[in-house]
Amino acid sequence: MTDAVTENHGDLIASDRVEGTAVYNRAGERLGRISNFMVDKRSGQARYAVLSFGGFLGMGHDHYPLPWSMLHYDTDKGGYVVDLAKDILEDAPRHLPDERPDYNDTYGRSVFQYYGLIYPW
Repeated sequence: MTDAVTENHGDLIASDRVEGTAVYNRAGERLGRISNFMVDKRSGQARYAVLSFGGFLGMGHDHYPLPWSMLHYDTDKGGYVVDLAKDILEDAPRHLPDERPDYNDTYGRSVFQYYGLIYPW
């Protein structure tokens, strides 16, 4: 995969360039990759990046919604960095790849609360 921001197109990025981008923690450990992201229908703002983490050879992995505000793009790594240790993900909200939770306010609050963030909507 090409680095998500190697081509200079300003501050915007196409969705197909975000999906598949690596996610690292501050220690430099690769946590997984962005499977997809969830966009608010009304505001058009990205709310969650869905991290694909775990498993072996693409099997047995789970999807973890991370509040978009937690991710910071690192041009040196060519991926997103989050301030999370791998063990934090053990009890984090997640779902199987073929499942989609109802991303309503109750679910959103639980995700944000898990990561110690205030649900802004």
